[in-house]
Amino acid sequence: MSGVARGKQPSVAQLRAFAAVAEHLHFRDAAAAIGMSQPALSGAVSALEEVLGVQLLERTTRKVLLSPAGERLAVRAKAVLEAVGALMEEAEAVRAPFTGVLRLGVIPTVAPYLLPNVLRLVHSTYPDLDLQVHEEQTSSLLEGLTGGRLDLLLLAVPLGVPGVTELPLFDEDFVLVTPQDHWLGGREDLPREALRELPLLLLDEGHCLRDQALDVCREAGRGEDTPVTTTAAGLSTLVQLVAGGLGVTLLPRIAVEVETGRGGLQTAYFADPAPARRIALAMRTGAARQDEFEEFAAALRTSLRPLPVRVPD
Repeated sequence: MSGVARGKQPSVAQLRAFAAVAEHLHFRDAAAAIGMSQPALSGAVSALEEVLGVQLLERTTRKVLLSPAGERLAVRAKAVLEAVGALMEEAEAVRAPFTGVLRLGVIPTVAPYLLPNVLRLVHSTYPDLDLQVHEEQTSSLLEGLTGGRLDLLLLAVPLGVPGVTELPLFDEDFVLVTPQDHWLGGREDLPREALRELPLLLLDEGHCLRDQALDVCREAGRGEDTPVTTTAAGLSTLVQLVAGGLGVTLLPRIAVEVETGRGGLQTAYFADPAPARRIALAMRTGAARQDEFEEFAAALRTSLRPLPVRVPD
């Protein structure tokens, strides 16, 4: 290819097509990811190569590879697209607060229990807000936030991620859930040390609640050699395994009423200070809609006060 085409510049569509191919290394998957037909995607990448005067891809019959130039320019293309996204976000924020799309990411151990409050708040207070909810695990949510795919997250903190600001909503205790006939069931002053030898059931790897529960157990003096049986992908399955007598588990307080209502279970509450987790909203630091998100957090705190949680004043 010759040098950069005189007087021409890449279009956003061309950059988006190239970035998708660079991420997926597959034309069909890339086209599906950005809602473009395969021929249009291929044409956009070819046009970008023509404009830039460099070969970005090495095409074979089986797969797509980035050329050395493509690997370097894919980083630049992503940065440009993020800047364009920030421009659009800024323009939307200027037009009017609490209008347009709000892409909210929520972890699975929060979504079923808090979303009713979130949705009621949006419907009653922010009727012009187009709320789109994405339930994912923490690592995926953070990638979505920092990459611009999501605007706001509802999850357990602290995250300790640079460039992410946390807006605390409430603290909630963990509750021990046992089978109906368990000797610890019904206690109100359970010492943490009781966790040292119990047959504990936890969520699968990747759930932050699993890590938090393991931290609680370590603080209680549970040894690393005490086995933990992991057999559930969700809290509903977890409590059914407990009801079946396979062990005990820890639930966040907001989940107890929903998940233990089917019977066959007892709960036990820890003596103060009970092990707890903090739930917060998280946003990109310096986000264009920061004032809007802070107002949303304050309104959400107020709506959550009837729940069995500790909301900061």
